[in-house]
Amino acid sequence: MLESKLVLGIDTCGPMGSVALGRLNGDGVEILGQTELEGRTYSETLVAAVGGLLAAHGVKVKDLDAMIAVSGPGSFTGVRVALAAVKGLAEAEQTPVVAVSRLEVLAEKAGVASAALDAHRGEVFLRLGRAGQDRELLAGVNELAAIDPAPERIAICDEAAATVLKAAWPAVELVQTAAPHAADALGLGVARVLAGEFDDLAQLDGHYLRRSDAEIFGDPATARHA
Repeated sequence: MLESKLVLGIDTCGPMGSVALGRLNGDGVEILGQTELEGRTYSETLVAAVGGLLAAHGVKVKDLDAMIAVSGPGSFTGVRVALAAVKGLAEAEQTPVVAVSRLEVLAEKAGVASAALDAHRGEVFLRLGRAGQDRELLAGVNELAAIDPAPERIAICDEAAATVLKAAWPAVELVQTAAPHAADALGLGVARVLAGEFDDLAQLDGHYLRRSDAEIFGDPATARHA
């Protein structure tokens, strides 16, 4: 039955990470539990946190009907750790996976079409939501100023992104929202799970928007490996 379908969400793209377990309920999802993870510790704590969350609810990996992974943009290390964990868990039981953008999760959480996240170095990861033509990009003040028309409302969850946006678009309305968590990703991804719109696990990759430091600053051999 639909009510028995269980989904696991993983998000380690930001300064804080989380894993969440939910049960499909009609066209929505009931959050059964969520565990938060400290940043910079994901490689040591993520798999154990998933195991602990599932065990607390008497669930095994084989019981999961789908996984929803936040694939970026964000920390290169965080994105890679999350996707490596998802691939390892999903391959073992052939569990279908849905990948979602952290920007899309933030926009959905705030109830607006566009969203921005701090990308450091005076830049933002930006989602422009426009009538069937959504796009995501990396932009600094100059690149933002060249976008016409600018969005009227943008969801943010950090002050660094707000500073960059206000420098380019003084009139924009910034919709301050709590940082997205794995439970929010479940809420966004449930429609795709119900529709059977799953990602090819073999092709699943990070949604980085920016090249890695190895590609930007490293030697050619390191860049090719990255």
